[in-house]
Amino acid sequence: MRGLIVRSQSGFYTVETGNGSLVCHMRGKLKRGRHEKDLAAVGDWVKVTPLDKGHGVIEEIEPRHHIFSRLAPDPQSEYQQILIANPDQVVLVFACAEPAPRLSMLDRFLVITERQDIPALIAVNKIDLIGLEKASELFGHYSRLGYDVLYASAYASLGLEELKARLAGKISLFTGPSGVGKTSLLNAVQPGLGLKVRQISRATRKGRHTTVVRQMFSLEQGGYVADTPGLKALALWDIEPEEIDAYFPELRSRVPDCQFSDCTHVHEPGCAVLAALQNGQIHPERYQSYLRMRFGEEEGDRT
Repeated sequence: MRGLIVRSQSGFYTVETGNGSLVCHMRGKLKRGRHEKDLAAVGDWVKVTPLDKGHGVIEEIEPRHHIFSRLAPDPQSEYQQILIANPDQVVLVFACAEPAPRLSMLDRFLVITERQDIPALIAVNKIDLIGLEKASELFGHYSRLGYDVLYASAYASLGLEELKARLAGKISLFTGPSGVGKTSLLNAVQPGLGLKVRQISRATRKGRHTTVVRQMFSLEQGGYVADTPGLKALALWDIEPEEIDAYFPELRSRVPDCQFSDCTHVHEPGCAVLAALQNGQIHPERYQSYLRMRFGEEEGDRT
């Protein structure tokens, strides 16, 4: 029987099938050997065998089309923490004020979506605090790069219908820093949804070796939404430093024009990226984000 994992906790998985939900454990053969990433995750499609009283066993995990993951915050090991499997989109929620937007973190999220080929929607919340014009000054350069940017205010009920339409019928991951208003936006999209998500998110703040709960919630208009806790930082998984420029669209398009094939875009003569930066064609904060990711992690990236 085919089903979708909508909740995972302590090695048990709630799987929605065409005949209802089953609480499943994983067949032992699937767990053999050493693993460097989560074997099963919320969003995975699986094959299950029903047992009795609403229970079952996962026999097979179907290949994933996409995953949104990060390097697990465990300084003792290298482990890929899968936040969600097979998302249709990642909704990156940032506030334009209170807290001030940490654009370097947004750039890090976007590198992951570029690397894993997942559509990204940047949801800019709290525009009532500074107005649409100033919010556009902060985030408008992302639109010019081709990213979808939605300006909203849960408090003032701005942009909510558009957000609701963008979630309908899709599996979406809501993520972003703490305090940006994810709960309020979700409550505005569907009453009570944000409160349910927040209860689960509190559990996911724990490390990989403690009890962790991850869950997707169904939407009345169809689709699912999952959430991450308010991440303090996001360490990159499976991305080499010399590859970083490939995941910045404004750099990627200019790299072939650099004089040297191994150009770092810092000091080399004939660098097309530096020329574009000097001509105002590359946003200086984006360039600084590139330098941080290329030459060293930001403080707290493993926390």
